[in-house]
Amino acid sequence: MPRPGAPSPAAAAVAAMPSSVYSPLADRVGAREGPVYALNVGDTWMEPFEGGRMEDLRVAEHPGLHRYCETGGIPPLVDAIVEKVRAKNALACERSEVLVTAGATGGLACAVSALVDPGEEVLILAPFWPLIRGIVQSQRGVAVELPFYDRVHSVADAVEAIESSLGERSVALYLCTPSNPTGRVLPRVWLEAMAELARRRDFWLLSDEVYEDYVYDAEHVSLGTLAPERTVSVFSFSKAYGTAGNRVGYLVGPEAVIHQAHKVSVHSVYHAPHAGQLAALRALQRGQPWVDEARDAYRQVGEDAARVLGVPAPEGSCFLFLDVRPVLDERGLLGFLEDCLEDGVVLSPGASSGSDYEGWVRLCYTAVPPDEAAAALRHLARRLGRQV
Repeated sequence: MPRPGAPSPAAAAVAAMPSSVYSPLADRVGAREGPVYALNVGDTWMEPFEGGRMEDLRVAEHPGLHRYCETGGIPPLVDAIVEKVRAKNALACERSEVLVTAGATGGLACAVSALVDPGEEVLILAPFWPLIRGIVQSQRGVAVELPFYDRVHSVADAVEAIESSLGERSVALYLCTPSNPTGRVLPRVWLEAMAELARRRDFWLLSDEVYEDYVYDAEHVSLGTLAPERTVSVFSFSKAYGTAGNRVGYLVGPEAVIHQAHKVSVHSVYHAPHAGQLAALRALQRGQPWVDEARDAYRQVGEDAARVLGVPAPEGSCFLFLDVRPVLDERGLLGFLEDCLEDGVVLSPGASSGSDYEGWVRLCYTAVPPDEAAAALRHLARRLGRQV
């Protein structure tokens, strides 16, 4: 172990991580006068369903809210999750194969820590959710980026791209469907081929399914139904029910992996927020009408956004990923982001989702109310040279 002040591989890994993956201009946003359209972070304008906030919980009904609870998840919530993933995701799941985590972010961090040794590689399909690269690096793993969602258009090409990127140190593949940031939904036949490849080449599958509820004209397939013995799936109450501040997600996977991930969780955050877990239980019990309403609203806003910007409508999630290289000047992407900020529009730089995407931007069209999103998109369309 290096002494204080001495070089350390772990410290170097942390130092290489960006302080903000969502906007290099974050410190300037608060100083702006006039409206700000923060489309850089994945969130929702919709208020949660009635009873979905932690503050909706009554102490008289739950007198132990301030106390510790079971580290792997309160039993009623674990039971409800098992019922949900069996019915909705077709996963043959037992209680020992579920871990409630401090958000999906915490869940993925625990899963990576349980599966990846220092120096081992995780193949990440790009463009990707911005935090996954740093999660792998923080565990001293090697994040291998594979440009995929915008470039691969057949199952044969998908298999070839993945297999050709595997190395002797490759231990896992991370994929996100519905995709953050592209809005693509991977077809069943693609996932079947990936599952077969994982068996043949012997690697783990990390399946990020946090946007499973927000699929529009496509089918969501849980990868764990195709390769249950080597798939760890992550889900989120933050995205499903618009309760990101409650910080509750969960992992589903083989019992041995969940056991190891549980130990990591205990020794990092101990357990997900007690009150947040009770709110999550309420979500599973009575939040589905809210999800159905949100899905319809998100679909409409997403279609409107795509039409204004002249890009294909998203198949799922709540993002659009735009190639803005044709309109960049000598200042590069930072100059474009600064110009957008003059209009109050805050976007996420594409490089946060992959090194090959420095001339791209990500936007979340559900982050602000639809009328504000429409105003922001008009500003953005003009910056892209489109007539609005």
